Amino acid sequence: MKKINVKQLLVGKPLKSTDDDSHLLTKLQALAMLSSDALSSIAYGTEQIVTVLLTLSAAAIWYSLPIAGVVLILLAALTLSYRQIIHAYPQGGGAYVVSTENLGANAGLVAGGSLLVDYMLTVAVSVSAGADAITSAIPGLHPYNLLISIILVLMLMFMNLRGLRESAGFLMVPVYTFVTMTVLLIIVGFLRVLTGDLSYNATSHVGSAVPGISVILLLKAFSSGSASLTGVEAISNAVPFFKKPKARNAAGTLVLMASILGIFFVGITFLNYYLGVVPGGHSTVLSQVAHDIFDFSGVGKVFYYIFQFSTAMILAVAANTGFSAFPMLSYNLAKNKYMPHMYMEKGDRLGYSNGIISLAAGAAVLLLIFNGSTERLIPLYSIGVFIPFALSQTGMVVKWRREAGKLFWRRATSNIVGAAISAVIVLILLVFRLADIWPFFVVMPILIAIFYAIKRHYTEVARQLRLEDRVVAQTFTGNTVIVLVGNMTNVAVGAMSYAQSIGTDVVAVHVSTKETLEKDREVQADFKKMYPDVRFSIVESSYRDIVKPVVRYVDLISKSAQKKNHTVTIVVPQFVPKHSWQNVLHNQMSVRMRFYLSWRDNVVVSNYSYHLKK
Repeated sequence: MKKINVKQLLVGKPLKSTDDDSHLLTKLQALAMLSSDALSSIAYGTEQIVTVLLTLSAAAIWYSLPIAGVVLILLAALTLSYRQIIHAYPQGGGAYVVSTENLGANAGLVAGGSLLVDYMLTVAVSVSAGADAITSAIPGLHPYNLLISIILVLMLMFMNLRGLRESAGFLMVPVYTFVTMTVLLIIVGFLRVLTGDLSYNATSHVGSAVPGISVILLLKAFSSGSASLTGVEAISNAVPFFKKPKARNAAGTLVLMASILGIFFVGITFLNYYLGVVPGGHSTVLSQVAHDIFDFSGVGKVFYYIFQFSTAMILAVAANTGFSAFPMLSYNLAKNKYMPHMYMEKGDRLGYSNGIISLAAGAAVLLLIFNGSTERLIPLYSIGVFIPFALSQTGMVVKWRREAGKLFWRRATSNIVGAAISAVIVLILLVFRLADIWPFFVVMPILIAIFYAIKRHYTEVARQLRLEDRVVAQTFTGNTVIVLVGNMTNVAVGAMSYAQSIGTDVVAVHVSTKETLEKDREVQADFKKMYPDVRFSIVESSYRDIVKPVVRYVDLISKSAQKKNHTVTIVVPQFVPKHSWQNVLHNQMSVRMRFYLSWRDNVVVSNYSYHLKK
């Protein structure tokens, strides 16, 4: 019977590490995989602007149009800037790499740490929104919101562990269905406006004076609407995932995504103003716009439901942008020794599996802490992404100042605009949303301290392992081998044979407790029959603990061996069952023993395995 490999069943067969780029992404695949977060933001971007303006009055909604125009300017500046970043830094890394190289390590870590947290928030909030969409359609599932959210995280994790192309293939359906339906919504909406078939129900005319309007309110609305731009930086982080020419394909995908996002955002904002839609009840602004445009009758009703379904789907899969960008950002941090090196390792399907799994674990923890309801974390979206925006744009300005010479203004204008607007948004958030974003300023110092602690560890390890100019190799005159003997079995005999082949002085050690005195004497007698010339030591344990008495005994033998200029080797015998699942039927004492002995200085721990045949 063929053995079932659960890992291959879930993740797929391993891919060979070759120069073939068949596992990498085309532009259409990358657009589906990396743009879901940015494109899904139109489901709430306009609504966030209108909600802030509505705190004054419904008449203020017309200001959403100029605010959308400024958001569009920021989107254009960020797109041009990140297009430059893609070509300047084709190895990926985005804001982290740009800030590190041009503004220093601290700025880079702030940018990198902010985005790591932001991607976890992206996953948690997106799957929570997806779960809400599912339970809204099937109210009986509402008590299981948290469970559904975690299941969605696990599904996305396994999908990404299966590799880039498979996950991109899965995402193309919901992403392009949503794009198609939104294009249809905007075209039908504008045609009905131009033909006079759609009633003009705006709450006030463009340019109307609104009593009480203030710059502060407009800035708040602008900062809320700018949350629609989260995810724009993801493509610059993931350039290595593209087919060759990587930089050109990534830059083209970025421009395409930004163009779609800009058209959708402005189109939805205009139609919302024209129809006079205001947030309220259980229906979102986007849902109300679609309801009015598709007329909710006949064929229009079908289109409306398809549109709603596609919106729910893209909200659910928007988390995948985080699964694409987080592993690459973790790779770049690990390469600079600020994160564990395991984040540089590729899995069976040539993806950075440890980054994917860590992101899923972090998002699941957030969902559990906030019981699947992450509304309070949404403001952290903006601060988490606009600080890296501001730092990366400023970094590019510094880069062009250093390298561009007379072409400085030509190259740096978009960066200056992007840096200025991003900095203003950060300032607005600090002044007006501090009560919502204060956790960011608690998490970030802790995260940066962890980064530096990891860096110090790797630096110290490298210093201690580095060969000096004069290396004096120590020579030993012998090897004292300690064999741990529990019972006289084939395992013990094999371990003794191995020990005698490598040791000049072999010692057998057996741990005794008061409950096993008779058995201990039998073990000693059996051992002496087979190995009369080998020293057999019984170590007593008063508390039924085996590990600590052995460790103390090893320390004593080590001191004696050092005087004789011997190395010390401990042989830990174990038997290995035929089937891996059978391990749970046996104690794992050998694992504990190896762990504790591995911390002893100048001691080699060797594992002798006896393999069972049945």
